[in-house]
Order: sequence, then C-alpha cells, then structure tokens
Amino acid sequence: MKNVSRIGLSNEKSGELADKLNDLLANYSVLYQNTKGYHWNIKGENFFELHVKFEELYNNLFLKIDEIAERILTLGSSPDHRYSTYIASSEIKESSEVSNGKKGIAEVVEALQILLIKQRRILNLAADIEDEGTNALMSDYIREQEKLIWMYSAYLN
Repeated sequence: MKNVSRIGLSNEKSGELADKLNDLLANYSVLYQNTKGYHWNIKGENFFELHVKFEELYNNLFLKIDEIAERILTLGSSPDHRYSTYIASSEIKESSEVSNGKKGIAEVVEALQILLIKQRRILNLAADIEDEGTNALMSDYIREQEKLIWMYSAYLN
C-alpha cells in the first residue's frame, strides 16, 4: 500500500493535515509565550486572580502543544520547533503589553477565536480523510475553548 501511511490514511492527505497542524502549532506556541508573559508581568487589582488564571492557561496550552506535535509525528511528518518560523507564520502575534490584565484577557479571547477557526478547518479535513485521531483532538479543543471564550468574555463585560 504505497499511498497509505502507517496508520492507514492517504499519505498526501496526511501531509496536508500535518501542514495545517504545524500552522496550528505555531499559533499555539505564540499564545503560550504571550500567556507566560501575562502571568509573569500582570499588575493591578486583579493580580492574584489573573496570575493564577494565566498559569492555568499556559499549563493547558503546553499540553496541547505537545499533543499537536505528537499528532504531526503520528501522521508521518515532523513538527516544526523554531520560534522564528512560529513568529513568521502565526496569525496570533506577540503581545507587547503584558502587564494589563484586561488587555491580556482580551488578547486571549482574540487568540482563541483564531484557534477555533483553524481547528474547525482541521476538523473538516480530518473528517474528510477519516482521521478519527485528529478529529477527536480538535473536537475536544473546540468544546473546551468555546467555554473559555464565554468565561473570559464574561470577565471583560
């Protein structure tokens, strides 16, 4: 089976999916570093509350970064690891204002919206090629992040 990967998927479609996952990995990595910056530098009246929330978020992002990289490997490709590539390709941009909690939460909401759009595209492609592993991963992320957007948006109002 020359055109089929080790896990029984089309090599061509697996490569296309891995490319989209590498793009997602870049965006997650930039958001992760931004969130570390918010955690380290937060100031103001909600310091204690937001310091903990940002730590919870970056720990969660760290796990997802690892899962995405491992999924890329499972599909037979290599995950990119260079921050220079992440910065150049990520739709999520580096944050320059990391001490303002409300601004940080707003940037997280914007970043999650970007991730949701990318993950839905990956979900659709994964469904088309019957890749249940990637499909389940994206579905879990989407459900969790929709709830986070609701919660963080409630904080902003």
